[in-house]
Amino acid sequence: MPRLAVALRALALPVAALLAVAPYTPAQAKAEPKAPKEFVALRDVDPTIRQEIRYFTPHNFTGDPVDGYRRPMCLLTRPAAEALRRAQRQLLRRGYTLKVYDCYRPQRAVNDFVEWAKDLGDQRMKGEFYPEVDKTRLFEDGYIAEKSGHSRGSTVDLTIARLPAPPTRPYVPGEKLVPCYAAKKDRFPDNSVDMGTGYDCFDTRSHTLDPRIKGVQRANRLLLKGTLEKLGFVNLAEEWWHYTFKPELFPDTYFDFPVSRRSLSG
Repeated sequence: MPRLAVALRALALPVAALLAVAPYTPAQAKAEPKAPKEFVALRDVDPTIRQEIRYFTPHNFTGDPVDGYRRPMCLLTRPAAEALRRAQRQLLRRGYTLKVYDCYRPQRAVNDFVEWAKDLGDQRMKGEFYPEVDKTRLFEDGYIAEKSGHSRGSTVDLTIARLPAPPTRPYVPGEKLVPCYAAKKDRFPDNSVDMGTGYDCFDTRSHTLDPRIKGVQRANRLLLKGTLEKLGFVNLAEEWWHYTFKPELFPDTYFDFPVSRRSLSG
């Protein structure tokens, strides 16, 4: 081997070793997608609306914080957020407040749900969220899907709480689970009014107009439904908590930017 080649090779080895141990810089990281300018933080539009973003916590049907939720905050398209502000004004006059559980949901979170549903060995949260549903049927029965309207930015999961509403205590992983359709006094505490089931209850009792839901529970569902529908929201009949503001700004787009303040353009 010529002397020059040997010298260059000897020089290249330390350089390669240095690059191998060089620190990883933010500039090398893959840039995260950003939200379009039409998205806002609900708290900036109406700070009085309560937020309990369940998928940021382990208190959800997977038992773990869900991928894509970097902060416990509600992001929505501006028209949907402003319609919620109008609903909140009406409810505040009656001594109630809205409380949101989930708003915009990135596609990576939906993918997380799909992977969880395929893992039949993980049934940690069955006792609360799907006590009467076989996990093998979650796709067939429509509880889990590969796309969600939440990813388009105009859908929100929410309820009503009577004021004053003390904070809900945190869920402690491993604590005893109670079916989501049990009596309100027995199921996991929630500062909302009694809707007949808890949030994200995989059960036909969650259908908004299920005939088994009567009295005060039915009246509470109809209060939420009547208030929101007059302002342009459409309810998903299978979930009393699920509403989409129409017309949607992005009816055919499923976004994947993380739930965080940094995702917003403004």
